Amino acid sequence: MSKKIRSSRLDQPRSRGLQFKNPYDPERFGLLSERVARRIGSWRFIALMTIFIIAWILWNTIGPENYRVDPWPFLALTLMLSLQASYAAPLILLAQNRQADRDRVQIAQDRTQAARLLADSEFLARELADLRIALSDVATRDYIKNELRELIEEIQFSNEKKELE
Repeated sequence: MSKKIRSSRLDQPRSRGLQFKNPYDPERFGLLSERVARRIGSWRFIALMTIFIIAWILWNTIGPENYRVDPWPFLALTLMLSLQASYAAPLILLAQNRQADRDRVQIAQDRTQAARLLADSEFLARELADLRIALSDVATRDYIKNELRELIEEIQFSNEKKELE
């Protein structure tokens, strides 16, 4: 007899039969597509592909007749290049989509950081304005010197006036 596996929790439904996990992992496939796009888009790949094509053409035109694999119209070379292009294009597009998603996230983060910086700078501007207003009420050194001179002159004038009386 086979045992039925039951969940001990009542808030979770029981599984029915065998369930297969989906082996497709979009993140892993995306990383693979980025690696392929990075390699295909390099100068090294272009140089190696150029060397391969030149060697293929030279071997199949100048090489020994009984060892030539692909005669003059180079159909096998055309087929290989077409297959490579048919696989490379979607992988490059996938890599571009992932980069666009990353750029979108980065733009959103930049936007929130810019909003924070704007709020901080507006706060600091308000604080500076408050400090300027508060400092305008504070007596400056020149103002105090002038006031003290005037007081000294008044005192001297009143002392001279008392002496004259």
